[in-house]
Amino acid sequence: MILSSYLHALGRYLMLMGRVFSVPEKFVMYWRQYVKEMIKLGLDSIVIVLIVSFFIGAVICIQIKMNIESAWMPHWVSGYVTREIMLLEFSSSIMCLILSGKVGSNIATEIGTMRVTQQIDALEIMGVNSASYLILPKIAGMITMMPLLVILSTVSGILGAYAAAYIGHILTPAHLTEGLQYDFHPWFFWMGVVKSLFFAFIITSVPAYYGYRVEGGSVEVGKASTDAVVASSMIVLFSDIFLTRLLS
Repeated sequence: MILSSYLHALGRYLMLMGRVFSVPEKFVMYWRQYVKEMIKLGLDSIVIVLIVSFFIGAVICIQIKMNIESAWMPHWVSGYVTREIMLLEFSSSIMCLILSGKVGSNIATEIGTMRVTQQIDALEIMGVNSASYLILPKIAGMITMMPLLVILSTVSGILGAYAAAYIGHILTPAHLTEGLQYDFHPWFFWMGVVKSLFFAFIITSVPAYYGYRVEGGSVEVGKASTDAVVASSMIVLFSDIFLTRLLS
């Protein structure tokens, strides 16, 4: 029964995505929504990305310096490990998990509210492909803005490491810089960007599915929002394993 319910949900999700990626009726109308979603989902998330990444970068640097380094290890190890963690995992995967709570709940609540207030039915009556009109700009907007968020997250994390080095006096900036520059592989940055694009699709399309399928009233909208965040977070974690293995 559980397997069949999951397969049924997967089938409905794929059918919804088929409607989402159909040819738009009016590109001008979609373009306006696209720009709006870039601002709402992407630009409005910059502050939380910068704050979280800054403190995580500082904490990683401190933890590595205090618990990993020893007299037998180079002084630049803290900078090297901080860079690798920010590039390979935090700025792409963990940041998307954090954004799934903000972006996912917002999308599920917005579309779910439109469903229970019959606004989606009104769009269908007017001959508008409601799935494509409501969901496609959100997916496209988040995918467009995600590389920017990854870059800002990485830069903010490195600045946090420098702040920890300056304020905490646990590491000289020269040693931190040496570690950040040591054995740098540009592909690690691009791997994080590629992974984040997949995650951006997940944290927008899955909550949109939950919101679009809401039946009932405001209580069901809240439940759909919670389920959307949980489901998208779990899918991000599972897909992270396969993408990391595939891209490494």
